[in-house]
Amino acid sequence: MTTDVGGIAPAPHAGEKVALVLGAGGARGWAQIGVIEALEARGLEITTVAGSSSGALVGGIYAAGKLPEFREQLVRMQRRHFLRLLDPVLGRAGLFSGNRLVHSMRELVGNPHIESLPIRFTAVAVDLQRQREVWLQRGPLWDAIRASFAIPGLFTPHAVHGRELVDGGLLAPLPIAATRLSDAHRLIAVDMHGWPQRPPGEPARANGEDSGGESVGDRVGDWFERTLGNGDAPDHGIGLSEMMARALDTMQAQIARVQMALDPPEMVIRIPRDACLFYEFWRAAELIDIGRMQAEKALDAAGY
Repeated sequence: MTTDVGGIAPAPHAGEKVALVLGAGGARGWAQIGVIEALEARGLEITTVAGSSSGALVGGIYAAGKLPEFREQLVRMQRRHFLRLLDPVLGRAGLFSGNRLVHSMRELVGNPHIESLPIRFTAVAVDLQRQREVWLQRGPLWDAIRASFAIPGLFTPHAVHGRELVDGGLLAPLPIAATRLSDAHRLIAVDMHGWPQRPPGEPARANGEDSGGESVGDRVGDWFERTLGNGDAPDHGIGLSEMMARALDTMQAQIARVQMALDPPEMVIRIPRDACLFYEFWRAAELIDIGRMQAEKALDAAGY
């Protein structure tokens, strides 16, 4: 076995180029930050990223070289901070415009054009008029990300080049095909619909936190959880938002399985689908840990 100058054997796959596919999964998407950290710790070079929905959000920020700064800010944010980023709209095709959320992240990351990024990046969205997926590989980064996470009914559609686009997870929850032009040695996909950690129990719940002073954002968030959450669902134990999320998850899981069967990646890293509720974006620290742990298990099993 060869060694480096210091006499330490290099990792067998160090420097190997990887195309990374990041899946749709709501707040579970934060687990993909831990996946990226685990891949980099093993010396793998991520040269191409494609993502849908929250996968596009994480992937775009990583491709822009700002993931460490974003992670640091993310783990400090509590429930009330996220709820204050919700900006409800009336009479439009969605509960929230998403402008406040995007603005807060753009202040940290900037808004480069995708073609200028050091890592090739594709955000996947869906054109409902034409009923097809759209690969966004040029233009302002946040236009692409905002379109990709526009969950129908929750966030308003986002116009790109005159086309009203919505969440890429509707048709491509695991956009493997978007990496086909990559020169990477390996394709690694992050499936957000892994077997539950606690079957058949309920999804994990966040610990309580200080409420602080109540603001408009807090009241909006409380309304969101009360009206769309689990508070008023005595018959079946879940509210409207969870019913919608589980239905969307079921659809996306089936599509993702088909995508992996048609175009199998060399490695699949699976995030348990009950890691959190889809809107629990304030649980970043534990979700990142889950992603890192799942990635390390998959890498160990594959001999990385």
